[in-house]
Amino acid sequence: MVDRLAASLSELAGAPVELERPSDPEHGDYATNIALRTAPQRKQPPRELAAELAARAQELEEIERAEVAGPGFLNLWVTTAWLAEALQEIGPDYGSGSASDQAQRIQVELISANPAGPLTVGSARNGAYGDSVARLLDYAGHDVMREYYFNDAGRQVDLFRASVEARRSGQELPEGGYQGEYINELAALEVDPVQHMLGEIRREVAEFRIDIDTWRHQGEIEEEVAALLPRLDTYEAEGTIWARTSAYGDDKDRPLIRSSDGSYLYFAADVAYVRDKLERGFDLAIYVLGADHHGYVGRLKAAAAMLGYDPERIEVLIYQLVHIVEGGLTKKISKRRGDVVFLHELVEKIGVDAARWYLISRGHDQPIDIDVDLAAERSQKNPVYYVQYAHARIAGILRNVEAAEDSSVIVPKELEREERDLIKRLAEFPVIAAEAAERRAPHAIPIYAIRVADDFHRFYHEHRVVGSETEAFRLALVRAAQHVIARALDLIGVEAPERM
Repeated sequence: MVDRLAASLSELAGAPVELERPSDPEHGDYATNIALRTAPQRKQPPRELAAELAARAQELEEIERAEVAGPGFLNLWVTTAWLAEALQEIGPDYGSGSASDQAQRIQVELISANPAGPLTVGSARNGAYGDSVARLLDYAGHDVMREYYFNDAGRQVDLFRASVEARRSGQELPEGGYQGEYINELAALEVDPVQHMLGEIRREVAEFRIDIDTWRHQGEIEEEVAALLPRLDTYEAEGTIWARTSAYGDDKDRPLIRSSDGSYLYFAADVAYVRDKLERGFDLAIYVLGADHHGYVGRLKAAAAMLGYDPERIEVLIYQLVHIVEGGLTKKISKRRGDVVFLHELVEKIGVDAARWYLISRGHDQPIDIDVDLAAERSQKNPVYYVQYAHARIAGILRNVEAAEDSSVIVPKELEREERDLIKRLAEFPVIAAEAAERRAPHAIPIYAIRVADDFHRFYHEHRVVGSETEAFRLALVRAAQHVIARALDLIGVEAPERM
């Protein structure tokens, strides 16, 4: 609804209109600075142009009143009929399919951690963020596939095996070896530590509510390298065969193969994996990688270009570090030293819902501090609890009534301020979800969910629902709020409880 209103105003203005919610309702339901933005090109004073647009906007059936404010802002009040129509549109799938007319086949590589131990909170952010991006893209109408890439070959995996074996035999750990209690626990088991960890990671990922469609292994990918070499632009120098990636947009060339023994270096598997993804027919391959992978943006796009693919089919999202704060102290993390916080430890302390919420509560380009003490609280100071409580409270209201969902509910001629505010907030959801998918910004969803919960709690505090003169309308309103809250939580992998 809000996007359609903006489109109608854009047609009037002859330029794209962006609508904002004024913080003070005295300034309207929505406001736009379109006159300020376009006045210079039209060679008109902004207030004069805003007055012209206000007169034309009032001809729209959606607009009850339009006024000019300040240097040229346009404030708009929508009709009760518009709000009623917005309310009637809200159901369980409200806001879905925003990209259906431009749907793509998209692969999201969620996690690519090596199986040298349980998943850490860093890899958990990778998974929570990547899965939320995938959920948003799927909700927008894209055909999405989630993939986990096991880095189960190479020096780190060999060092992990050697560390476990050293513990079993009572020998000194190899230089730079892995430490920690989990190494001792693995040493006590009669298992291949890598294969055991592969199974454990699959279980952890499933328990963290991430559904993986395909699992790929580095060893499988490296088998394809030899066939790719003739297609690559390479040269030999310093005992190494190099890929000339600098000619394809990378900041420097990348080493492929050691000339001495023909062993593959990291970039060889990267190139083979790019080909593997794009040959499977994905329009877009999204990599979700940690903060130490900034150089991968250029090198992966260069790999695609060197192989003859459009480099724009590769997208790399880099997420920043996670810091765990407990008792006011930040824990230092190093898997090899044994100073590490594993995902299962975090989940044991705060639960899956809080872990998922906090791991995507900020933009992926910002580090996250998770205050374990706050995240474990079952109080309204904890934002995930606060939003879930709104959903549970609505479920409690609806349990007490027999009324079925009815799209033809009569809307009162005059709405209370809190009713208008809640409907306007709910009507924003399609735009919020679409922009979060397009910008790969799932952190917008919990921010929005908190605002919905704020508006609902304010409405419920001020107005009776069951037994009021407008009970049917208010039940429809709270049911709409329930639909939106439940969907918002689902998009970030958090449950919407019926009781708390």
